[in-house]
Amino acid sequence: MSSSGTGSGTVNGGISFWYADDGLPVPREPLPGDATADVVIVGGGYTGLWTAYYLKKAAPSLRVTVLEQRFCGYGASGRNGGWLYNGVAGRDRYARLHGHEAAVRLQRAMNDTVDEVVRVAAEEGIEADVHRGGVLEVAYTPAQLARLKSFHEQELSYGERDRELYGARETAERVRVADAVGSAWTPHGARLHPVKLVKGLAAAAEALGVTIHERTPVTEIRPRHAVTPYGTVRAPYVLRCTEGFTASLKGQRRTWLPMNSSMIATQRLAPEQWERIGWEGRETLGDMAHAYMYAQRTADDRIALGGRGVPYRFGSRTDHDGGTQQATVEALYGILVRFFPSLAGVRVEHAWSGVLGVPRDWCATVTLDRATGLGWAGGYVGSGVATTNLAARTLRDLVRLDSGEAGPTGLTGLPWVGHKVRKWEPEPFRWIGVHGMYATYRTADRRELTTRSAESSRLARMADRVAGRH
Repeated sequence: MSSSGTGSGTVNGGISFWYADDGLPVPREPLPGDATADVVIVGGGYTGLWTAYYLKKAAPSLRVTVLEQRFCGYGASGRNGGWLYNGVAGRDRYARLHGHEAAVRLQRAMNDTVDEVVRVAAEEGIEADVHRGGVLEVAYTPAQLARLKSFHEQELSYGERDRELYGARETAERVRVADAVGSAWTPHGARLHPVKLVKGLAAAAEALGVTIHERTPVTEIRPRHAVTPYGTVRAPYVLRCTEGFTASLKGQRRTWLPMNSSMIATQRLAPEQWERIGWEGRETLGDMAHAYMYAQRTADDRIALGGRGVPYRFGSRTDHDGGTQQATVEALYGILVRFFPSLAGVRVEHAWSGVLGVPRDWCATVTLDRATGLGWAGGYVGSGVATTNLAARTLRDLVRLDSGEAGPTGLTGLPWVGHKVRKWEPEPFRWIGVHGMYATYRTADRRELTTRSAESSRLARMADRVAGRH
């Protein structure tokens, strides 16, 4: 083991630690040739599988087919940080576009979604290491503390009355992050094992009669057609659920940007190490840095921690099976030790990466074009573990509304339905912009650490404007 804990013993890639822990699935059969369905879903991650599950639950006679290019959960659904929480990308923009009450309805739906995922997992017997410890976000600089208090007040304004704001002492009673000066906690969150959830969900969908074809890349989507090298599936509804891999589809290269996120998982920590850290509540853990981190205490007592690393690959390329640059591994290890100095020298056993979908305005969306039968959901910007479930139930209701099987619902009227946004800039402007944005965020975080000012860095505000996040 190297002194930094990230030496030759670290497994790099292999899709993710979650697959190393739970095992790779036996791939299902590819599409055998041309076929027909009532609904064809492109993408076998959380969005696609939840959509298939809910459609079959609502209408058992529907013929629902899922097409997946590798195997279910190969993308972000099998590589994420296991944060099941109530965040939704774009809420503030939806409040400006549709009014505050519309955004409150969206937030309440997200709060309920955390409960819904836990409920279905229990009902279907999916053992996904779910622990409802809530979400704890910490601040360790004056500027972060100011942002934390502002964030807390904003969440209260969207109707979340059961959240709590802590000072330094109360924060340390939950988890002893070095130099933490405050934190905010919401009960609307849980830790889980991403791969156990996606495997269980795929099995539950198949048990309902959903047809899943893996090793079947879709090269083009057009009205009533999903085209693959093995044949074409024709259906009145074709739903695109491809998130960070959307750019690989014909005509979609600039639709959603595949933003890279990277993670590390430590060795199992000993009881005496946990005594020094605390974290007995197993909350999911984040911070208020501009280039933020996210972490969980796993069911087998490791720390799985993530952050942006190399944020974007030129030409909207994606990684190869989660391979991660050594500099990114070292940077994430640095965050781990910065949070928990007593863990210096702890071994990192796994490092991996994955991509998430980012629209140009950073807003998650759900759409069904009633003229063409084409639908899509995504652009979760890293908040997809829960948001996928709400998006899937919304897609279900939109399909049933369009087919005349049901009327409008509370979900079909949420402000993210039918939202339109412009495409990303062409290369090289896309690459320059994203790399420049995250370099600026990291510089802003370093300045806030050294100046100890309570005012957020102007650099970060400038990066937000360039990114289109506000």
